[in-house]
Amino acid sequence: MTFAHYPSLQGAVVYITGGASGIGEQMVRAFAAQGSKVGYVDIDAEGGQKLARELAENNTTVQFETCDLRDIDGLKKAFGNLKSTLGAAAVLVNNAARDDRHGWQDVTPEYYEERIATNLRHMFFAIQTVAPDMIDAGKGSIINFGSNSWWECSGGMPVYTTAKAAVHGMTRSFARDLGGHRIRVNTVVPGWVMTARQKELWASPSALEKHLERQCLPDLIDPVYLARMVLFLASDDAAMCTANNYMVEAGSI
Repeated sequence: MTFAHYPSLQGAVVYITGGASGIGEQMVRAFAAQGSKVGYVDIDAEGGQKLARELAENNTTVQFETCDLRDIDGLKKAFGNLKSTLGAAAVLVNNAARDDRHGWQDVTPEYYEERIATNLRHMFFAIQTVAPDMIDAGKGSIINFGSNSWWECSGGMPVYTTAKAAVHGMTRSFARDLGGHRIRVNTVVPGWVMTARQKELWASPSALEKHLERQCLPDLIDPVYLARMVLFLASDDAAMCTANNYMVEAGSI
């Protein structure tokens, strides 16, 4: 396929959470290919460093910081390191999450809090960290990752779906609070995306067959298509897009 190039992303400073693998990795690659300055954080030090070395060989500007996003002080420190090298973020992509399966009967208060910290809390504080610089710049784009799992009434991971449903409310509230500064805040809503993790853990032939019956389109979703939507929302082409959901789920019902 032939994809678009966005001149407004050339030289733009982009921060991405969960950038070492999966959808996050594809976004790091996609922004780097646009000529953006890409800073990304992930708990996977080995994977993040490997990707950074590869992209550096292609004369792209990338910086990786190891970070456990459940540690908000660690998140702020990692973003501070990115800022000192790359500059203040013009784009923030809140991507990091883990859709670990769990039964509602087994959830303890401690597990609940850990899942919320993994899938929601860091997004709020990432926005809080970068927003002052975006306000000073008079513009910015913040892209939060939701999920269509709760739209589809998916079971087997109720704390995850609770967190992902909350992302949509957070997006709309921040869009109102920051919109006067020309900071746009949107939610990207993936369907079932064929990352290596999904293929390894849950994408059995029978599960895929059943899922495809629910999609309007007959093809499985590759991570690259999520990256392409994020590029659009980050670019000046999306200057009048905010407070909305952008579905990349192949018409799944």
